Amino acid sequence: MPIRVNLDRVLVERRMSLTELADRVGVTIANLSILKTGKARAIRFSTLEALCRELECQPGDLLRFDASPADGDEDAFELDDG
Repeated sequence: MPIRVNLDRVLVERRMSLTELADRVGVTIANLSILKTGKARAIRFSTLEALCRELECQPGDLLRFDASPADGDEDAFELDDG
């Protein structure tokens, strides 16, 4: 998936643990871990809003678009010219 999650970096910059963020946002540590590792397939705007509020950041600080296909990425594809 070309959407990358930068939650690790933002947590380090804010000197905040995943546990502390989970408590502040009201999301389980397991769900935040899924998001942090890039395994989440979706995120609710209300969750994104809560994360941005508690981390004092913008959505673009947490998420970025990376169009280059990654090795083993099932969503990656090549165009066939022929």
